[in-house]
Amino acid sequence: MTALRVIRAIDQVSYWSGKAASWLIVALTFVVSIEVFKRYILNAPTAWIFDFNSMLYGTLFMLCGAYTLALAGHVRADFVYIYLKPRGQASLDLVLYLLFFIPCMIGLIYAGSDFAADSWRIGEHSTVTAEGPPVYHFKTVIPVAGVLVMLQGLAEIARCILTIRTGRWPQRLEDVEEIDVIETQLGRSEYVDEESRRAALEGAHAIDEAARHRSVMEEGVIHEKAVRDDEPEK
Repeated sequence: MTALRVIRAIDQVSYWSGKAASWLIVALTFVVSIEVFKRYILNAPTAWIFDFNSMLYGTLFMLCGAYTLALAGHVRADFVYIYLKPRGQASLDLVLYLLFFIPCMIGLIYAGSDFAADSWRIGEHSTVTAEGPPVYHFKTVIPVAGVLVMLQGLAEIARCILTIRTGRWPQRLEDVEEIDVIETQLGRSEYVDEESRRAALEGAHAIDEAARHRSVMEEGVIHEKAVRDDEPEK
């Protein structure tokens, strides 16, 4: 199996784990809506609902970490990074992954496993609210999420090494993003001419590509921009 296939397989694991975890937002919305109705209409609040909401949101947040990393969606300081060539970007990423990411994730998995084991052993319940629900299943999410993010991080390291060798970032998985909304809105608008629509879409795609680990300073992008700038205004 080639390195690219390994990266793609891990990306798929992260993608579908995040998709599965995303359904927790439906459960969270349902629980909050029911509690608002009980609290303000029936005047019968549930004591442990705050803990339960925190567990649902925390589980959603942690289990979607690998998915976000697979789509290069985590926050980064781009003011220098985007002006580097792909090899420069990959080299910087590789150093940061080895120095910070790997040690932090090992610590998270190790400590999280201890927290979860202790919680299961004592049958831990929340002490934040009255009638606190059990939390051992929630604490188990910590090492599970850590393993998923670590696995995706290894794929990112392989992606960096491959980019250093080839000079190009391997293609990432795609999902519905803001660029799709822009395309839909511009495509249906009756008040935008074709030239303006094309320019807006090209600009949006350039920003999207830069956010997905592609350098905005690549020769093709520079050349395309120069050609557009040299075109006479209509």
